[in-house]
Amino acid sequence: MLLPRLQPPLRAAIASIARSAPSVQSTACLNEAFAALALKPLVFVRHASHAQQGAVNKAKDGPGKRLGAKKSGEQYVIPGNIIFRQRGTHWFPGDNCAMGRDHTIYATESGYVKYYKDPERHPKRQYIGVVFKRDQVLPLPRNSHRRRRLNMVAVKMEVPEVAEGGEVAVSGVTLEGGEGEGRKEVKVKKAKARKGEEGRDLKLRPGYMYRESNWEIGRAAERAGVKVKPFKPRDRWTAWKKREVRFAKNAEKRSLGRKIGGK
Repeated sequence: MLLPRLQPPLRAAIASIARSAPSVQSTACLNEAFAALALKPLVFVRHASHAQQGAVNKAKDGPGKRLGAKKSGEQYVIPGNIIFRQRGTHWFPGDNCAMGRDHTIYATESGYVKYYKDPERHPKRQYIGVVFKRDQVLPLPRNSHRRRRLNMVAVKMEVPEVAEGGEVAVSGVTLEGGEGEGRKEVKVKKAKARKGEEGRDLKLRPGYMYRESNWEIGRAAERAGVKVKPFKPRDRWTAWKKREVRFAKNAEKRSLGRKIGGK
């Protein structure tokens, strides 16, 4: 299709050729004119005003990830509180802390946050820990006593001295003196067991708990002499049929009530 601006000069040329040539040769002249004016296909090239690129290649400016410290030093935290968000391990978890899969450090115990370095553990790493008292300092000396997770201090137990002729609560143990001193016996006090706890065997289990095995706990009612009425299943098929009949009667009553109300 010719461009609009080329149409007027072409019309004028064709009209002049038609006037000069006889009518018989008008068609041949027109064909010659068109052959002479044969136009080559026009090719247009568009030059971009700036570098061509899609929206995918543009610079991204997404929302911030809110990284950094969420709890400052000596601030009180509870288990699960996030202390520091980071990309990579700029800080490492210390005492009573743990690290998530996105390198987030969070508290595992209640206490106060401490930022510190531990050259004995690693010369360059920085650690975040939680202590149970605000005036505590991290890192703790290697041979010092540790505070446990119940916020208690591990202290050596002191055994009271037994005077001569005294009584001490010992389970079935008889003390004897040397050959020259003669025989001495120590009276034994047996703690009276509470009702339902006769013959209990408490052992230290994981988690610092003194408790029995699960199968022994299940026999607590048997030890206490509690009798449970045995369950009788009876005939479940008959019960199910009665239930179906009862439901059908109730549905029929409801349908009759709707019909009477509609009238």
